[in-house]
Amino acid sequence: MTLTTAPTAEARPTRKRTRTHTQELQGVRGLAALSTVAFHVWQQYYVYDATGSHPPVDNPHLAALLSLEVIDLFFVMSAYLLTLPYARTAIDGEGTVRTGQDFLFRRAIRILPVYVTAVLVVWASRNPTLPGDWRDLLEHLTFTHIFDRERIFYTLGPTWSLSLEISFYLVLIAVGPLTIRACRRLPTRRARITACTAGCATLYAFPLVWITIAHYTLGIPHTDWPVYFGPQARFGGFAAGMGLAVLLVALEDRGRLGVRTATALAATAATALYALSYTARATGPEGFWRTYYHPLAAVLWFALLYAILHNSVQPRWQGALRARWLTAVGLISYSLYIWHEPVMLLLYDTGLLPSEGSQPGFALAVAIVTATAVLAATVSYWAVEYPGSLLARARDRRGCPRDFYSSSP
Repeated sequence: MTLTTAPTAEARPTRKRTRTHTQELQGVRGLAALSTVAFHVWQQYYVYDATGSHPPVDNPHLAALLSLEVIDLFFVMSAYLLTLPYARTAIDGEGTVRTGQDFLFRRAIRILPVYVTAVLVVWASRNPTLPGDWRDLLEHLTFTHIFDRERIFYTLGPTWSLSLEISFYLVLIAVGPLTIRACRRLPTRRARITACTAGCATLYAFPLVWITIAHYTLGIPHTDWPVYFGPQARFGGFAAGMGLAVLLVALEDRGRLGVRTATALAATAATALYALSYTARATGPEGFWRTYYHPLAAVLWFALLYAILHNSVQPRWQGALRARWLTAVGLISYSLYIWHEPVMLLLYDTGLLPSEGSQPGFALAVAIVTATAVLAATVSYWAVEYPGSLLARARDRRGCPRDFYSSSP
């Protein structure tokens, strides 16, 4: 069964739906995925010696651009898209939301086929004799490696973020239905919007409190990865995405941004993201701006996505996000995210990448890794990811298993 709410007399059951901007978001995913590849090549070419760490190119502006850490953008987008049905049902009583079981089934067929394949292939290649590091394999298959300070970046380094995704799914299917039930008792739309907004603000505030206590009260260094990479510290990105869903439902069909306002907001958010990255690097890993980097970045990504999703007339720059090559990269972005690191390490270890970290060598390395990883991701998408998504047809719109062999005429 699915959760529904009957619209109250005050709600507008015929509220017109706004465009979902699917192509633009696909383009944003593509840009974020390419940025992630470049960032990890940048990290690979770092040199560590007695005097400290040295980037492959001694240019602080390039370093700030590559170090934007767009993982917060992925969190905000994911939470926005998955929270939208809950927000519409809670605020306006429109539509339906899937049961927790059906929701988890659909998320599982979305992320598990490629992820499990990659974990098994990469782990086996690095553990040629059994039992190997069986704990690393077990933790990755159960998404618990984020709580292991030693193994958090083993096998598939970037996939610590998937552990956070799983945590968000569990929170959403627990909090979402409770919010819908609570909103049924509220008499006005404004009260329902206020309740949903307060819930998102609370979820956003919790990581801020955790980070403050961990860093300034307990003095835990940022290299204690589970403390600062775990869901208790990184849920701000998901909370921001949930808040974006609530805001756009609240403002649906009204208060839309004009071209100049949307452009100005997007430019301001992008500039602030760059400034935040630059300042965080300049003040060091234990400084204020690095400590609160991710909650602050989540708010700025929130603002940038709001400018893209809620404008009345699309600015010309937004059309670039619908470029076919970029949306094509967005389509395979999940496979690209999963495979780019093992592809990069394989190329590096076999001597197929430049050995030095000079500017020409780094640029060439980015080009080679990107081209190879995009090819691998394309194969992965069509051979594993897309066929896995077809399992969604095993359930009908109500989330019930389809009877493919019904005897009824």
